[in-house]
Amino acid sequence: MEITRSRDFTAERAWGAKDIANMNGITTRLHWTDQPYRWHVNDGEEVFVVLDGQVEMRYRSPEGERSQLLEVGDIFFASVGTEHIACPIGEARVLVVEKEGSV
Repeated sequence: MEITRSRDFTAERAWGAKDIANMNGITTRLHWTDQPYRWHVNDGEEVFVVLDGQVEMRYRSPEGERSQLLEVGDIFFASVGTEHIACPIGEARVLVVEKEGSV
């Protein structure tokens, strides 16, 4: 058993992570960042939960590029093939659940 206080977590670099769990090839990781990630497409589904701060999630759909401001408690689900980039506003802590080894 382990308790992690997400608001106290920091990393040495943007998108540094603490592994929380790996359950049958699905990872749950706590990330700290103050910089955008990069445009990418995961090779599986991804659940992205904002635990602290705000994150502008930009994504591309058939209708074009879109943006949504995510706040504490908001959850973004990226289906397979969803191109997206997470852009924190200041510092943010996020919980990411995805296939092990996903980008």
